Amino acid sequence: MLTFLDFEKPVADLEGQIKELRLLEGNDAENVSVADEIAALEGKARDALAGIYAKLTPWQKTQVARHPDRPHAKHYISRLVTDFEALAGDRKFADDKAVVAGLGRFQGEPVAVLAQEKGEDTQSRLKHNFGMSRPEGYRKATRVMELADRFAMPVISLVDTAGAYPGIDAEARGQAEAIARSTEAGLRLGTPNVAVIIGEGGSGGAIALATANRVYMLEHAIYTVISPEGAASILWHDSSRAQDAATAMKITAADLMNLRIIDGIVEEPLGGAHRDPEKVIDRAGEVIAGALKDLAGLNRGDILSQRREKFLALGRSIQ
Repeated sequence: MLTFLDFEKPVADLEGQIKELRLLEGNDAENVSVADEIAALEGKARDALAGIYAKLTPWQKTQVARHPDRPHAKHYISRLVTDFEALAGDRKFADDKAVVAGLGRFQGEPVAVLAQEKGEDTQSRLKHNFGMSRPEGYRKATRVMELADRFAMPVISLVDTAGAYPGIDAEARGQAEAIARSTEAGLRLGTPNVAVIIGEGGSGGAIALATANRVYMLEHAIYTVISPEGAASILWHDSSRAQDAATAMKITAADLMNLRIIDGIVEEPLGGAHRDPEKVIDRAGEVIAGALKDLAGLNRGDILSQRREKFLALGRSIQ
């Protein structure tokens, strides 16, 4: 069963009526009037959903990006990457389950994959620390990027995190330094790298995996220097003003495309990625394939130069 967000209540009511009528239809297969009423309600539900999603606010998009049924990194890897072998540990302290990193094949070609996994139920969320990485996760990502560079493999990053884990233990083991090293590894990578923000792209915890030649976002994903709640707490000392912060920070894919922070938007199915995960994953795969094809003809120097210019240009066009 789908989980409906607060602003989707009109659609939830209609789909509830449809479910009740289908139970009646099942008891009387020849009841044409019930079938007609179901069809009419389905049309109303589609129209209502289209109307709602045509004018989502940045805060509502934040809720969609955090939707519990939204496909996670593991679903993208399972569908897009064959022969995937996860590599564990940073060879310094431990294995951080918030970052899934390894080697596999994308459309038959060898690639390295970096992904942030949030988990989809209580047990897996605790296992993956809700996608919030400790230093070991970023050091694992750095290790895999260096491996990819050594063996001339492109890197695909799937970003989905509210931010790096802010715990005392993470800070004690060099959280900021680990993020900086991962960011540096992405920038100095001599092979093409492509990043897709599939849900939340939060702060340095996201940029550490997204310093790529091409950065894309799903239509209802968000990409931000700090969570709306965190920004509201700092600016107004009131986390309840998260909606105002979300609007002010320009965190949506459309805003960031206009600001030239990202390179493209992956369209989501009507109602969000959670309503048709396979379709949105396939669309993301097509975008990744196109980007890797465009970058395939570049030599190491060109790849480094293109990426350098991309990030140095950020903000230049903002008046």
